[in-house]
Amino acid sequence: MEKLDYKKEYKDLYQPKKTPSVIDVPEMTFITVEGKGNPNTCTEYKNALEILYGLSFTIKMSKMNGTQPEGYFEYTVPPLEGLWFCDGIFFDGMNVTDKDKFKWISMIRQPDFVTEKVFEQARTALSKKKPQLDPNKAKLIKYTEGLCVQIMHIGSYDSEGESILKLKAFAEEKGYREDFSHSRLHHELYLSDPRRCAKEKLKTVIRHPIAKK
Repeated sequence: MEKLDYKKEYKDLYQPKKTPSVIDVPEMTFITVEGKGNPNTCTEYKNALEILYGLSFTIKMSKMNGTQPEGYFEYTVPPLEGLWFCDGIFFDGMNVTDKDKFKWISMIRQPDFVTEKVFEQARTALSKKKPQLDPNKAKLIKYTEGLCVQIMHIGSYDSEGESILKLKAFAEEKGYREDFSHSRLHHELYLSDPRRCAKEKLKTVIRHPIAKK
């Protein structure tokens, strides 16, 4: 059976153009870890990513020890994503520059066969394999993002402002308003590994919630 690559199969979600577009994002299953602090410096963020990837690959590789769940199929683990916010305001990716004030929900999409039972089995397995991590910080959720505007940003994370301004102008021009709330947040999807990719070539999908005026 051919391996499912979410980035190739769902290009509307993971491969938007470098010009803004509107998308209605459906319900998906995610493993998430929530935390706060500067992602470049805080240990909490590093640990969150270790937990997310640890659980995701535990589920993916369950076929190797015969514990794969019902409905399992071959797939590539989808890219890391992040929802970003701050206390007291709706963060739009530009209006807070002190990264120590950031709060975040880091997340990786999961195949539909990942149930709460499958998730709990993965947490137990990861706890045994990497006791220094606390997989109890992770949650399995269903998330429906709904109507959004998005763009492919090429460049460093610190230069995202230029793409965000394009999103804002496009939404206004098409008769939409930004619709940030406690459940609808500034969203980034990381298609490049910053450890292996030059800053000017990083690919990041930026997605903002919108509603009709």
